[in-house]
Amino acid sequence: MTALGVGLIGTGFMGKCHALAWNAVAPTFGDVARPRLAHLADATEGLAAAQAGAFGFARASGDWRALAADPDVDVVSVTAPNPFHAEMAVAALEAGKHVWCEKPMATSLADARRMRDAARASGRVAMVGYNYIQNPAIRHFAGLLRAGAIGRLTHVRVEMDEDFMADPAAPWGHKDSAESGHGALDDFAVHPLSLLTVLTGLPARVLCDQARPYADRPTADGGRRAVETYEIASVLFRLEDGVSGVLLANRAAWGRKGRIQIQAFGSDGAIVYDQERLNELQLFSRSDPAPEQGFRTILTGGAHPPYRTFVPAPGHSLGFNDLKVIECRELLRRIAGEPALGLDFEAGYRIEAAVEAMARSHRDGSWVDVAAVAGA
Repeated sequence: MTALGVGLIGTGFMGKCHALAWNAVAPTFGDVARPRLAHLADATEGLAAAQAGAFGFARASGDWRALAADPDVDVVSVTAPNPFHAEMAVAALEAGKHVWCEKPMATSLADARRMRDAARASGRVAMVGYNYIQNPAIRHFAGLLRAGAIGRLTHVRVEMDEDFMADPAAPWGHKDSAESGHGALDDFAVHPLSLLTVLTGLPARVLCDQARPYADRPTADGGRRAVETYEIASVLFRLEDGVSGVLLANRAAWGRKGRIQIQAFGSDGAIVYDQERLNELQLFSRSDPAPEQGFRTILTGGAHPPYRTFVPAPGHSLGFNDLKVIECRELLRRIAGEPALGLDFEAGYRIEAAVEAMARSHRDGSWVDVAAVAGA
């Protein structure tokens, strides 16, 4: 596989995660050429230079457009704040680059559509950074469903909770409408929607209610300002085949630090995953002898690819950044024309359409068909 020139825009939390993944993917997997870290762009020239030195990029600039136009760059990691994703991704695609864009794809469905259309026109690979789908536990979850381990799926329930917006004294402006669009839905619930994409398929019809636990928040000048976004979303949905589901998202849930729980119920059993214990699955099978029936723990290890690539012993656990390294490998596979697990801009747009359908459902107080919102 030919070594690709990498450009990285932004070096915050996710920018650092991408930089670590680009550095780790070749020595971890051993079957890809080490990427050339060609160009890093950040808000200022000085910050870009410091971060380029730290991560090993050959060139630095305070102008992301210069990076997008750089002939030494073949693939661009877009990790800038959410409102900039569309402009940056479209510019990179129009310059003939592959794109790896962090979630959410965009803060509006119109911007997501522009990104999808630019990817279609470019013929380049464009993937959205949903690394949770790369977890060996989630891959095994999907395999169990495909194999009929719990029989016919009858119901799916997914919850995502964190507490970074739980404090009523937190200042206004963090995660405002410009930064997070509809709020908990598209800044947050896109993660469980990415998991549903690879496990059961996305919702076809939705009924949504959203809530603001705090009407206003303090401002820097000592005043108060009305909260623009919703911190809580509750969604009833139906899959394409009519199976019922529930999605609950709350980013004001004290005590929760990264919880995504998925429960899949079937005619012959159930599977439960909780991301606060991201190296485990719980499986119940009614075929077990009655005296021993109960949920049993499946601990990820070498039998669950690509766990063994990182560590040979089960129970030692993979983490968030490891999942990003796996995602980077899948991106490289896709660019090389190989089969790969990843959500491209087509799938990312469908997730954004589901979010928009949920927001419209809350506004109108009725069920909404996702396909009608997605359009062509």
